[in-house]
Amino acid sequence: MKMAVEEVELPLIDISGYLNPRKPGDKEAVVQQVRDAARQYGFFQVKGHGIPLSLQRDLLRCMDNVFNLPKEQKMKMSFLDNPCRRGYEASGMSHREGDALPDAKECFFVGRDDPVVELSGIYGPNIWPDLPESDFRGPVSSYYQQTNELGKSLWAILLEGLDQPAETVAKFSKRPIVPMKMIRYPPSSNVAKGQFGIGAHTDFGGVTILFQQPSKDGLEVWHDSREEWIDVPALEDIYIINCGDMIQRWSGGAYKSARHRVINKVNGERLSCATFWHGDVHATNPLKPDDPSNETIGQLLAKRFGNQYSFSKELMADVQAAA
Repeated sequence: MKMAVEEVELPLIDISGYLNPRKPGDKEAVVQQVRDAARQYGFFQVKGHGIPLSLQRDLLRCMDNVFNLPKEQKMKMSFLDNPCRRGYEASGMSHREGDALPDAKECFFVGRDDPVVELSGIYGPNIWPDLPESDFRGPVSSYYQQTNELGKSLWAILLEGLDQPAETVAKFSKRPIVPMKMIRYPPSSNVAKGQFGIGAHTDFGGVTILFQQPSKDGLEVWHDSREEWIDVPALEDIYIINCGDMIQRWSGGAYKSARHRVINKVNGERLSCATFWHGDVHATNPLKPDDPSNETIGQLLAKRFGNQYSFSKELMADVQAAA
């Protein structure tokens, strides 16, 4: 008789014990749970994150507002025409090597809103759609700032899991690179055979904070030891956190950077939003100061995305010079 295979679920961790500890041992318990999940899966789910449910719902409304604009209006905000790669990405603009077809998703990018363009677009102003403040810029800016703070806290937790002081994060967070990507996936019925919402990949850098529209599943994470994809449900007020390639590298492989992909499982449109917390463009591995490669976050960024995003020669030169 064949035994039933137990279904794997990503750990769900209440991180409020770290963010707002009430008794001795609360922070240590969260650190241990996060460490174990990052070692085994590279992914975990969190609650008790402190981001208000009302703001999450406002974000969904704002994403609808921007993605429902006329195509011509969205294309005027194309991220391909922006020195900071902020703004709109249409469906089909992203084609991952090895995938038969480009991604079906469309996106809108924002980041740290600096007044002038610096480092050939690493820093600079956002593009904001012609919508009332309360219908996009206001809630999106508030949400960005809250996930920015959460990303820094998650880095601290991960560092403590490597027996490093939480203060280590200050060594690479003076002016961190923190892009945010709002995403809309078309209905499953509108996707070509063999096409993914987002094809299988690992994230480039640090901590990813993923918000999924509740009840609209699609995320799958690759489980190495079982050699299968794990479905990650889209639950209200639950965030998905994962480690990127840079964390795997900096931790000497202690933490995993797992492949993942998105296949919209519902017949309607699906929304999600990812905030990527990397660190300072000039920063090198604070856990291994004598690393002979001495590569900066900016150099790792250029190495990963130089071909995919056709970064300018000026940007590539600036990043190299920043080492």
